[in-house]
Amino acid sequence: MSQLELYIAIEGPIGVGKTSLAKMIADKLNARKVFEDFKGNPFLEDFYEDPDSNALQTQIWFLLQRYQQQQKKIRQLDAFQKGVITDYMFEKDRLFAEFTLRSQAEFELYSSVADILEKDIIKPDMVVYLQADTSRLMKNIKQRGRNFEKGVTTEYINQVNEKYQEFFVNYDERPLLVINANNIDFVKNPDDFENLLEVIQQPAKGRRYFNPS
Repeated sequence: MSQLELYIAIEGPIGVGKTSLAKMIADKLNARKVFEDFKGNPFLEDFYEDPDSNALQTQIWFLLQRYQQQQKKIRQLDAFQKGVITDYMFEKDRLFAEFTLRSQAEFELYSSVADILEKDIIKPDMVVYLQADTSRLMKNIKQRGRNFEKGVTTEYINQVNEKYQEFFVNYDERPLLVINANNIDFVKNPDDFENLLEVIQQPAKGRRYFNPS
């Protein structure tokens, strides 16, 4: 069995399959899993119901939780699991904060904390960005049936999707693989997963695109 020796971050909008793909890769390549603990956020369900009143506490919780994971899980060396797979990159926190925090005062408070924490973050060796249309994302969200996502609207998911597209169009900090996930199902179709895995394992450099039909 192959073993991963890189730190790879899987990214993309809500419902695109980040965690599923990250788990499958980690299991296949014996890599350490570092996943976002969205279920532990006590403010998330309230945020989806009333974003304006619950955005700051939701965002600060995610920021601190992601930072703690960086310190406890990604920095630790493991002789048996040299590779790391995460279902997020730390920069996503600010990406969400930019459009969920509506007041300037809230964003400045958030930024004052984020600026301090970001200085101590390890960058991934490669970022995998999963793209999908908003209609496909909404379909995936409904199919997985998470209770706290019942209040998620198409408008909100569309905003998230557009924000990701804007962020990655000029992203060049780390090697980037952009995958069109509209017409694949890597969870249910083994061939789709193996094709993705083959592309992901190719040398990480520059910007690459994978557009399966």
